[in-house]
Amino acid sequence: MSPRLLEKYRKEIVPLLQEQLGYRSSMQVPRLEKIVINMGVGEAIADTKIVDKAADELATITGQRPIIRRAKQAIANFKIREGLPIGCKVTLRQKMMYEFLDRLVNVALPRIRDFRGVPNDSFDEQGNYTLGLKEQAVFPEIDIDRIQRVQGMDITLVINARSKEDAYALLKCFGMPFQTK
Repeated sequence: MSPRLLEKYRKEIVPLLQEQLGYRSSMQVPRLEKIVINMGVGEAIADTKIVDKAADELATITGQRPIIRRAKQAIANFKIREGLPIGCKVTLRQKMMYEFLDRLVNVALPRIRDFRGVPNDSFDEQGNYTLGLKEQAVFPEIDIDRIQRVQGMDITLVINARSKEDAYALLKCFGMPFQTK
């Protein structure tokens, strides 16, 4: 079965954006390539089990097992040795990506306390959008009582778009709650 957001993209968003942005072909319409979720765990220097716990929580949120990211070089000022686990990362594509985006937009973001929308200026030059969350507890999959430490994450939406404006229009159609100016 196809995800709800993917069906909406194919049936509603593509024709709408094609007309709105003036594209002749539906293949020119911007599309979501992948979603990369990254958790940097700085406290793992003292205890490497913290990275394992963060990886378990990230796997619960995304439904996919993350890879453990290790330090590429030693940094003496931060007491980091080469090869030390310092974070975890998941790359979501296709159906998993649309399911995660649907849960992010409709469930997780509205659960943030004093939420006024996501920033409008987090696009890079290629049209990719990066969003930072301060705690993992906004996802309903995480049991708040079992959290040992609050962990933030960076979510990058990689978008195949010609400009920032096209990527903004795509995310707006997906229901991303941007801040009002």
